[in-house]
Amino acid sequence: MIFELQNDYIELFKLIKVLDLVDSGGDAKKLVVEGLVKRNGEIELKKRAKIVSGDVIEIAEVRIEVKG
Repeated sequence: MIFELQNDYIELFKLIKVLDLVDSGGDAKKLVVEGLVKRNGEIELKKRAKIVSGDVIEIAEVRIEVKG
């Protein structure tokens, strides 16, 4: 899956919510806090991590390539 940035960055939990991978922002934050989200191959625990062009986010079997 490819996500096209509209700005310089998007916060991680917002990206998860915008892509409808969860029902709410709270659910998105919970995924991150529980260590279920990887950013560029490493577990990302910051809900508000600034995701920029070139980042690759993985949640279970879902792979999101961020383009700018």
